Amino acid sequence: MYRTGGVTAMRTVGSNVHRVVVVGAGLSGLAAALHLAGRGCAVTVVERGHHPGGRVGRLDIDGYRLDTGPTVLTMPDIIDDVFAAVGESLSDRLALRPVDPAYRASFADGSTVDVHADRDAMAAEVERFAGRADADGYLRLRDWLTRLYRLEIDTFIGANFDSPLALLRPQLVRLATAGGFRGWDRMVARFITDERLRRVFTFQSLYAGVAPQKALAAYAVIAYMDTVSGVYFPAGGMRALPDALAAAARRAGVEFRYGAPVCGLERNWGRVTAVHTGAGERVAADAVVLTTELPETYRLLGRTPRRLLPLRPAPSAVVAHVGCRATGDVGHHTILFGDAWTQTFRDIVDDGRLMSDPSLLVTRPTAGDPSLAPDGRDLLYILAPAPNTAVGKLDWTGIGSGYAEHMLQLVTERMPALGHDTELLHVIDPAGWARKGMLAGTPFALSHTFGQTGPFRPGNTVRGIDNVVLAGGSTVPGVGVPTALLSGRLAADRITGAGTRRRDHRVVRT
Repeated sequence: MYRTGGVTAMRTVGSNVHRVVVVGAGLSGLAAALHLAGRGCAVTVVERGHHPGGRVGRLDIDGYRLDTGPTVLTMPDIIDDVFAAVGESLSDRLALRPVDPAYRASFADGSTVDVHADRDAMAAEVERFAGRADADGYLRLRDWLTRLYRLEIDTFIGANFDSPLALLRPQLVRLATAGGFRGWDRMVARFITDERLRRVFTFQSLYAGVAPQKALAAYAVIAYMDTVSGVYFPAGGMRALPDALAAAARRAGVEFRYGAPVCGLERNWGRVTAVHTGAGERVAADAVVLTTELPETYRLLGRTPRRLLPLRPAPSAVVAHVGCRATGDVGHHTILFGDAWTQTFRDIVDDGRLMSDPSLLVTRPTAGDPSLAPDGRDLLYILAPAPNTAVGKLDWTGIGSGYAEHMLQLVTERMPALGHDTELLHVIDPAGWARKGMLAGTPFALSHTFGQTGPFRPGNTVRGIDNVVLAGGSTVPGVGVPTALLSGRLAADRITGAGTRRRDHRVVRT
């Protein structure tokens, strides 16, 4: 059925939808549940784990409270929109603290640059680091990133697509005119001449699973999200976000069933009428939102999408969680760039091997909340990009722990303040992500190549099944915390038609 939602007709599940089952309590599932509850649906969330969060995972070890998923939180206005769906606000549920600087970028030549969301502070830092010309270029780049975001948020990132013809919308023509379909790296180079500084505004392409030289400039909005909108951290760690969303959902009448893996979907002709759990429970449904990992989604549906080109998974990562003696000399997020930055992408994306000259993300969450570690200790999260299991043929059983030790050695050489009394708490590598059911052993789902962007990305509707909608990183709009939340709203729109949303895009600070 097609129902008018906004300016254009959008395919929706249809009328007479009251009971909705959401499979998975990750961010996309929680967002879908809140939007649907706010629109009058009776929602049940079925989750195989024992707490909400999905890829925003958690692990408690010897007094350390680990976030095992994303550590960078941006775009609080999008989070606020999810709470607003049931009449609440972000500040009702979550204490967000601005992270300033958002990052410290450290380069192999010993130079560093702090990344500030504040326009004047960042212009001054760029001038100190690279000179007046690049400071002026930064201001123009910031304006371009802001324009890009405003063009994309409602018509590209936050939109459902029923056909590639949707790219002919006037708003997307304006996006093309602004350079959105050109190369990300080339567009940034128009503003910034210093090669090191360009990395600060292009390294985010790793989140999109594509080298900056091959990524669409449309995805430079990720750079907008952290370098312009700003980076935040919730009191209690990243797990506080899904906990807060789930609490708001329960207050709005959403029912949660944890420890309930889904084993099958009951069908009647072209519709799913119930969800069956491993405990033998049958949960009736007028519509279903599936947020499961892509292999599990295909298993439950009994089909795979028909595509001219095979799906291309994003690169993966090795993540090491480390405890060390507390230090006040290190900020929240530090990017340690290797010298051979371009080679890094060839290594992990094309050749399927470990980085020959590693670049690492080091997050110190205890800078934002010391209670995440025992007294006198700090908690570190060290991420090294790595090939996924489809491209790489590495024996992670044999090399995983040794590589984690190598990562820690590199960090302590570049950041000596973190090298005191270290203990390796937990490591996960591509083989570990694969054991969690993630396609090709990557937590970053599908790469954002042109053929997997917008209407060319696997859609959130299912051919031949009228009342099942998909959400999560493998469908529209893509990978990341803000996009996962938008994905849940897009799924809700597919069921009820587009809801009313705020457009003020406020920055929320508490």
